[in-house]
Amino acid sequence: MLFTDLQIIEPILKALQTEGYTHPTPIQERSIPILLNKHDLLGCAQTGTGKTAAFAIPIIQLLHNQQTPSKSYRPIKALILTPTRELAIQIDESFGAYGKYTNLRHRVIFGGVPQKAQTDALRAGVDILIATPGRLLDLMNQGFVSLQHLTMFVLDEADRMLDMGFVHDVKKIITKLPTKRQSLFFSATMPPEIVKLADTILVNPVKVEVTPVSSTANTIEQAVYYVEKNDKKPLLLHLLADSSIETALIFTRTKHGADRVAKDLNRAGIGAEAIHGNKSQNARQRALTNFKTRQTRVLVATDIAARGIDVEELTHVINFELPNVPETYVHRIGRTGRAGANGIAWSFCDAEEQAYLRDINKLIAKTIPVVHDHPYPMVPLAHTTAIASPVKSNLSNSRNAGNFKKAPRRWGNPVKAKS
Repeated sequence: MLFTDLQIIEPILKALQTEGYTHPTPIQERSIPILLNKHDLLGCAQTGTGKTAAFAIPIIQLLHNQQTPSKSYRPIKALILTPTRELAIQIDESFGAYGKYTNLRHRVIFGGVPQKAQTDALRAGVDILIATPGRLLDLMNQGFVSLQHLTMFVLDEADRMLDMGFVHDVKKIITKLPTKRQSLFFSATMPPEIVKLADTILVNPVKVEVTPVSSTANTIEQAVYYVEKNDKKPLLLHLLADSSIETALIFTRTKHGADRVAKDLNRAGIGAEAIHGNKSQNARQRALTNFKTRQTRVLVATDIAARGIDVEELTHVINFELPNVPETYVHRIGRTGRAGANGIAWSFCDAEEQAYLRDINKLIAKTIPVVHDHPYPMVPLAHTTAIASPVKSNLSNSRNAGNFKKAPRRWGNPVKAKS
């Protein structure tokens, strides 16, 4: 199917052509007709599936077809609520790209910066507002934002809203919306709390669920290191001693784990920052910018916080902890090896994580090569053969898969600095 088959108006098709888009992704193909017919939508999809275009294109088209009351008065007609500044900026850029040949005005507002430029834009009139919950509530309370003329509402990354503690703010905002509106709700996961929230927002929604990806790019060289849990830190430090590793995105399962790994890396002289839901928007944006510009060599992230991270020429992804959802592994390592480039993905697996590795191998329909000759092997290794059938690694770019002497435990018990 082509975008031209979706009854999209010419100004948007022209913009999509300019962006090089010809074929819609599955979520776009299924969602756009539903939204153009003005139904509420419940979308279960992760970042990277193309969901921003899935809701941005129909919003632009529906608003473009509406008559503006007057040239001097442009009330907010669509609100997109998203949890973080970086996501809000990305969504705003998408509206700018897809709507460049329409006369619609869009604006992004978020906290952590002076509000004057944002309030000036709001006074001038905005058709589409992209916002984070805290700054939106603040400007609403000050009287700068009125939502009484709103016809479309999007709640994006709902499960991340829950993770970051924004649900109460979201509920306050929802009480200010007109009852008669078209609502869109997107979440990568659907725990009971999210389902309950969706029920308060949507009316007879059509559900669109995108099956998570199950294959990994051939340009990514994958390897797994069997290692004792307590040896993961010294193994990580040993691998990062290779200066040819220019950038590395490291994944942990918890926020506390991300902070701990980043702290220990910095203590060892390796520049690292952590990014997760407990960090302020300013801190997350600064860490991401530093990583993209290579001022910081290593970024340690949790899965939810890593959504939307797109770093050019990212050389390595390291799973310090394996995810307990196999599809998450595919999304994690997909941050490298993009656009045909080569990438390397290493995973640490301790005894408790072998079931996770088995599920990952089953999902991607291949056995990830095992690196045996590293300084911190898990002993005994024999019992792992039933899980992953370890094979001799032959990773041409994995310089640390050669012969090694036992590395010193420089990461063990650090000496406390004198005050």
